[in-house]
Amino acid sequence: MLYLAAFLLHCLPLAMGQYDICKSWVTTDDGPSWEFYACQPKAMRMKDYVTVRVDPAGITCGDPPERFCTHENPYLCSDECDASNPDLAHPPRLMFDSEAEGLATYWQSVTWRRYPEPLLANITLSWNKSIELTDDIVITFEYGRPTAMMLEKSLDNGRTWHPYQYYADDCMEAFGMPARRVRELSATSANRVLCTEEFSRWAGSKKEKTVRFQVRDRFAIFAGPDLKNMDNLYTRLESAKGLKDFFTVTDLRMRLLRPALGGTYVQRENLYKYFYAVSNIEVTGRCKCNLHANLCTFREGSLQCECEHNTTGQDCGKCKKNFRSRSWRAGSYLPLPNGSPNACAAAGSAFGNCECYGHSNRCSYIDFLNVVTCVSCKHNTRGQHCQHCRLGFYRNSSAELDDENVCIECNCNQIGSMHDRCNETGYCECKEGATGPKCDDCLPNYYWRQGCFPNVCDDELLLCQNGGTCYQNQRCICPVGFKGVLCQQSRCEADKKDCDGAHGARGGAGTVLLAVLTLQLRAWVDL
Repeated sequence: MLYLAAFLLHCLPLAMGQYDICKSWVTTDDGPSWEFYACQPKAMRMKDYVTVRVDPAGITCGDPPERFCTHENPYLCSDECDASNPDLAHPPRLMFDSEAEGLATYWQSVTWRRYPEPLLANITLSWNKSIELTDDIVITFEYGRPTAMMLEKSLDNGRTWHPYQYYADDCMEAFGMPARRVRELSATSANRVLCTEEFSRWAGSKKEKTVRFQVRDRFAIFAGPDLKNMDNLYTRLESAKGLKDFFTVTDLRMRLLRPALGGTYVQRENLYKYFYAVSNIEVTGRCKCNLHANLCTFREGSLQCECEHNTTGQDCGKCKKNFRSRSWRAGSYLPLPNGSPNACAAAGSAFGNCECYGHSNRCSYIDFLNVVTCVSCKHNTRGQHCQHCRLGFYRNSSAELDDENVCIECNCNQIGSMHDRCNETGYCECKEGATGPKCDDCLPNYYWRQGCFPNVCDDELLLCQNGGTCYQNQRCICPVGFKGVLCQQSRCEADKKDCDGAHGARGGAGTVLLAVLTLQLRAWVDL
């Protein structure tokens, strides 16, 4: 009960406010009528409505059973994970259960017994609904925080993914990015994707368990350290390009890239102490209802906005039938204090005025549909009222609907993207390994070569063995007597002829130099 009270007090500044009423019945000189206001639901624990998926297959421990140890007791590895035994199993649902005081339950991965192969795990949270974050995302690791991980977000139910934040004990080494803190960001960079070392370095304390995505610190850039100036935050959310979408997600994905190492290098003689274990994930937010609802309920297996202002849909994203005299618009926080509801208006005669927002000067009546539609929309627009963008273009959030520059070309990279279309925020759908708004960059552990390809080797996780050297992350140059992708196989084991003295006499520096030159020549030919 005390925990619940503390949680409610913690969320109070974000859950309350002037946007909790959608309409009121008022009396004017023209008679009684509804007066509409911009409105939004209260913040709540979003993990209560989440669907979780962990991949790749087999990454959860216990099938088959295996033993493991911890950094606190790395040499007495008597603990066991067994999926067939409820007392020893660690399934994904334990990241969201209620824990008795002093007893932690957690999901756990397999151990790093296949080192140097990377130990990679993805934890995907899905809501099948747009939600707006109102507080920090807090991930609690039971046995050491990862030394490298990524948090990603999706705005389209997992069809496309975008980096949200990088975490590492050495950001430059892991991701090629300088380390930054959220508190160092300014009003113009509040939605910047950064890498932080704040939640990854080994502290040697069991209290150092949490990894955060700091929503409140980003809000504080506008609302002050105590979040008392919420009006300024709401104003900036409405006016700053991309800021509102930055805090909006349909899915979150944690990509665990390297487990806790205990402040040392990987100790290959004891790989059973390296694994991931997550005991809790807290996500606080509200249903995104486009400022057209103050209630959101869970029904038919998903969250649904209880729409007002003559709107309808899961996110109140369209006008009701017979209320479509103008195209739908989201509500606005401005002007303060009640905002603009932008309610859908009742439709008039089919032959009435047709709004084309200046993108067409001709309309046509479609008899069997009983509607009037704009003809030959210009400025890369389309739709009944020229209110949508053509395929290959997306809406310019800083422009009004009647602006000639309302639609911006996607400019997706032809090699890195699936096609030339993008979503409503301008992000293209990337092929595997590609990232960035235009899919013109590669994710960590991938290299660019007319597209993104997985690293064959590197200097950290995919190490060339037996003295081999990694050439541009594309291949290992093996010394004489070894072969294989990572130079892990002795030629003697595969072919006895390679072990005779004559063959050995022909090896040496000349052979290594010839191998290097041959690989470089092949690379030039491929390019």
